[in-house]
Amino acid sequence: MELKIGWLYPNLMSTYGDRGNVICLQRRCQWRKIEVSIVRLDRLADASQFDLVDLIVGGGAQDRQQEIVMRDLQGAKAEAFKKKIESGTPGVFTCGSPQLLGKYYEPALGQRIEGLGLLDLYSKHPGLDAKRCIGNLVFELTASKIARELSANLNSKPIAIGFENHGGRTYLGDVEPLGRVIKGYGNNGEDGTEGAFYCNAIATYSHGPLLPKNPFIADWLIQTALQEKYRESISLSKLEDSLASSARKAMLQRLELAS
Repeated sequence: MELKIGWLYPNLMSTYGDRGNVICLQRRCQWRKIEVSIVRLDRLADASQFDLVDLIVGGGAQDRQQEIVMRDLQGAKAEAFKKKIESGTPGVFTCGSPQLLGKYYEPALGQRIEGLGLLDLYSKHPGLDAKRCIGNLVFELTASKIARELSANLNSKPIAIGFENHGGRTYLGDVEPLGRVIKGYGNNGEDGTEGAFYCNAIATYSHGPLLPKNPFIADWLIQTALQEKYRESISLSKLEDSLASSARKAMLQRLELAS
């Protein structure tokens, strides 16, 4: 089996160590003898490059970098990107990327940044004097499809651990939240939601990066990508994840959330 991972604007959208999500997916494929390659979906890529990938990863960016990305991600490239997501290609989009996929982002200073409108959400910075949403983030994945499949694999509720650092607040429209906040701010610090889930795309403020802290999400992305590509049921071999499990347990204990 073979998997091509599309890395969305790696030079412009890799804030807060989100490159680790790409590395995590790559390694977990290699450990299972799945051939894996990275396709850089950047300013040098044309629309045809999006057609090649089986899974897409997008990270965070500052406002200036997001503006550059949005000026480039237009026309045929934008349509190719939307087509991949809406056809079921899985992806994980953290921090600034969900704002990119939404309707728009209003920064504290400057012009509104128009998004792709793929997700029915918008993001807005409440002002220069507003407190940033910073800290450890823990949430239960509740979006119906991924929650059902992860619960079956884990035999327990899927709980994700991450780190958030964002000034903008995100408000959902007709799109399913990715999860329910247990600790932290989540989308806006008001309604208890975190992220969004659409088709097989995960949008979240949780980085740090997300996937090494939650390898079961990485495996769900890999398995889903392979099933979408080969149109057959795929079962991944189990990996030795005791180190990640110990790290998760230690963090939950630190946050006084361990049972």
